[in-house]
Amino acid sequence: MIHFVYGDALVSRPSLAHSMFIDRAEQFKTRLGWDVNVDDLGEERDEYDFLNPLYVIIANKDGRHEASMRLLPTTGKTMVNDHFQEITHGVPIESPMIWECTRFCTSPDAEPYAAKKLMAAGGKLMQEFCIDHFVGVFDRKMLPVYRIIGCVPTIVGWSKNDRNKTGVGLWEYDANDYKRLLDGCGITEIEMELFFANAALVSEDMGEQNTIAA
Repeated sequence: MIHFVYGDALVSRPSLAHSMFIDRAEQFKTRLGWDVNVDDLGEERDEYDFLNPLYVIIANKDGRHEASMRLLPTTGKTMVNDHFQEITHGVPIESPMIWECTRFCTSPDAEPYAAKKLMAAGGKLMQEFCIDHFVGVFDRKMLPVYRIIGCVPTIVGWSKNDRNKTGVGLWEYDANDYKRLLDGCGITEIEMELFFANAALVSEDMGEQNTIAA
């Protein structure tokens, strides 16, 4: 199952939300060693989770998290503009055609192709919202993962810290790449249309321009 859901609608999916934030803690705190906040429930959240972002979440048959990413339009507050302008040479990335993608996460128990399904779902979102690019901040350890998935970003720049190198990259929407991702994870275009048609994409905070009736 693929979910497209705004943050304010996660309350209706408590098991899915909890398992996503738990897996984020495991990936970013435990495996990657990032300086992130983990609460008493073992969940990892940051300030951007309280801005009502749009989440794309792959769920298993039990309704628990397998893979996810968090999206915010760059016309508002974003991680890359708030904390990583040294990588973008002091130039903010702001455009209604570019959304920030962060917290790309996969569960340790994820099924094969979960990450590829996630990228395909991201392609569907770009198609429907007329988004040209995703921009993201990522650890260099993620580059081999992106290569395996078949979605390597265009590198904007790297941090100067050689020990824990962080990059900023752009992913461009391409219809052929989207079709290839669908084929690679065994999802038809009709199935993806149905997932999107059932999305929880009604959000007062994000405004009418980003609202689709579920």
